[in-house]
Amino acid sequence: MDILTCKILILLTLVVFVIPKNYHYLWGLMLHIGLITISSIWAIQSLFFSDLTLSKAFMPLMGHALFLEIDKLSAYFILVVNFTALTGIIYAKSYLEPYFKVKTKSEMALHFFSFLWLHISMLLVLMFRDALAFLIAWELMALSSFVLVIFESDKKETIKIGIQYLIQMHIGFVFILFAFLWAHTQAGAVFSFDGLFSYFETHNPLGLFVLFFVGFGIKAGFIPFHSWLPHAHPAAPSHVSGVMSGVMIKMGIFGILRVLTYIHHDFFYIGLLILSVSMISGILGVSMAIVQHDFKKLLAYHSIENIGIIGIGIGLGVIGMAVHIPVLTVLGFAGALLHVLNHSLFKSLLFYTAGSVYQQTKTRNIEKLGGLIKKMPVTALFFLLGSLAICGLPPFNGFISEFLIYSGIFKSLQPGGLFTDIILLFSFIGLVLIGGLAVFCFTKVFSIIFLGTPRSEKVSEAVEVDASMIMPDYMIGFMIVAIGILPSIFIYPLSMVVSQFSNDIILINQMIPILNKVGVISGIFIGLIGLLWILRAWQQRKHDVSQSATWGCAYTGADPALHQYTATSYAGNFIQLSNKIVNVNKDAIEFQESEIFPQEKAFETHSSDIFEDHLILKPVQKMLKWFERFAVFQTGRIQHYLLYALVFLIVIFVLTLLNWI
Repeated sequence: MDILTCKILILLTLVVFVIPKNYHYLWGLMLHIGLITISSIWAIQSLFFSDLTLSKAFMPLMGHALFLEIDKLSAYFILVVNFTALTGIIYAKSYLEPYFKVKTKSEMALHFFSFLWLHISMLLVLMFRDALAFLIAWELMALSSFVLVIFESDKKETIKIGIQYLIQMHIGFVFILFAFLWAHTQAGAVFSFDGLFSYFETHNPLGLFVLFFVGFGIKAGFIPFHSWLPHAHPAAPSHVSGVMSGVMIKMGIFGILRVLTYIHHDFFYIGLLILSVSMISGILGVSMAIVQHDFKKLLAYHSIENIGIIGIGIGLGVIGMAVHIPVLTVLGFAGALLHVLNHSLFKSLLFYTAGSVYQQTKTRNIEKLGGLIKKMPVTALFFLLGSLAICGLPPFNGFISEFLIYSGIFKSLQPGGLFTDIILLFSFIGLVLIGGLAVFCFTKVFSIIFLGTPRSEKVSEAVEVDASMIMPDYMIGFMIVAIGILPSIFIYPLSMVVSQFSNDIILINQMIPILNKVGVISGIFIGLIGLLWILRAWQQRKHDVSQSATWGCAYTGADPALHQYTATSYAGNFIQLSNKIVNVNKDAIEFQESEIFPQEKAFETHSSDIFEDHLILKPVQKMLKWFERFAVFQTGRIQHYLLYALVFLIVIFVLTLLNWI
């Protein structure tokens, strides 16, 4: 019955094209809730009881029936996907209202249809084990997200970004397809995930794993496979960015974890590969984020950073399996999996609040903002909450997942050998560096967007957004605080997932007393902050509070940039230290010595991604330049084009006579 209901819901997605425009949102919301309800029931059954294989076939494909299979790994990701999809569709109601006035019925219908199919395809990716069915669902996920990214298709730049995104998704698809085919042909394995077991049992797993890692790593956004991510997230509507960053890129993490469940030997170099790439992704991701002026692009680079943190946990877990240190395995995977949930929460919250700022100010340039805490206090509060959480600061959820990874590192120092200890030391330093740079970045972002005085007229008409755009913030905020002060509640379901990688899950349960103490301290801290807030409010009631312009040292009429930090000046020292990595360039009209009466001047900084520049843009430019040599054949005369066809036919005829083809 559940399968039939699921099929009906999928078919009902087509109805969005025939119903009136005013009902598009309501129809999409109902279908999302239906999908969430059914798949969440399946996931809870699998997570807390036994793995679920639905007895009735979902669909026939090439002569055999396909079944939906949900183990504990799938179940965990399904619940994460469903919560983020729910907050995304709720947020979309008011965010999309301005677009209803300018977009046609078919454009809005296509958007809601694609959003539904992004949700459906992610669920199918998590449930299919058959390789062909998995690849079809993977392709549907790429196509539906592509349509969502180019929602504002009237902008030429958006179309260009969408095409780049689609091309890179298909490159990843080719790597995954080739990996499945390689396992199938080399070991006669069944064309499915389950068939990988027979390949890994008789072959060294590193080569095949690298193929899978590249394919899934492109979706996840690991450096150097990340170049689509900083462009696609800013181009997409904010509710789409929240879902793409919160859960869609985690499908790459899921794919890597799924492949790891079939490997049972030669773990060390696999773990070292994951750890190395993840460390680079985390450090360079946050470094690139610091120098951005577009706050959605900045958040996109922080997705790369947090994928790096998740990868560090996974890499340490795999190394723990290789060197037989169970505590490193268990806490590494536990920290990584919890960070999958945590990142989906605070990153979607940050994209939603950033979308609220964009809707009210019509700019993503933080240099043109400032003082928004007075205009949008609730949005500012939730952006601050997301910022604290993403920095891994207590008493919020990001701290708990990173605490588990740190605990795994410290508890493994004595059991490990010298080489293992060196790896653990570098992992510790990398995590500390990532966390410190994240704090630096978000103090810049929050202070320049919400504090100080407005830097442009774009702030003057901003007001707080509608309740439907704030409701998801409350839902996510509750989860962020709940994980921070009640972490032990989430340990049991987490241990069920970790059991697919290690049998020593009792080591997670041993963390419960420590996590309970952390939760109590966090609760006391939040209580004290709340008490101070209440006391301040009570004290302020006795006094008249007035507001006036900040004292500007007699320069209050000048440009706000002269008496407060800008994004560029805030990060100036960091840029000087790391410009080889972040690649910041300056465009300025300088003062000349001969100028007695200076004319109007300009100054602007912009950064470019060194990996994108050297691995994509330069090779593509060289290739295009090489193809330009053949432009001589494009004469525009029909006689020449007919001659080319005739010459081709003659060549084929001659080669056939000579038996060369």
